[in-house]
Amino acid sequence: MNPNTYFVYILTNKNKTVLYTGVTDDLKRRVYEHKTKINKGFTDKYNVDCLVYFESFSDIKEAITREKRLKDWRREWKEKLINQFNPEWRDLFEEI
Repeated sequence: MNPNTYFVYILTNKNKTVLYTGVTDDLKRRVYEHKTKINKGFTDKYNVDCLVYFESFSDIKEAITREKRLKDWRREWKEKLINQFNPEWRDLFEEI
C-alpha cells in the first residue's frame, strides 16, 4: 500500500448491532488491533472487530473530514453505504 494512503473504515460486531467509524494510515494493522483488543475502549467493550467498509484517501485532512461526516450520519445511511460496498457484510480483513 502507498505510504501516503489514509483510510476511513467501518467495523461492526458479529450480530451487526454496533457500528464504529475510524480513520487510520495502516488499515490492516488497525483492524488487527481491534480484533486482538490491544486498545481498550469502545470496540473492545462491544466486540466490534469485523471490517465491513473502507475508503482510501491520499490526504489525511480529507480522510478526517470524511470520518467526521460519517460519524454524524444516521445508522440507516451508514447501512446503505455498507450494503452498496459489501452487501453480504463480509469481514474484509483478509482481503486488505
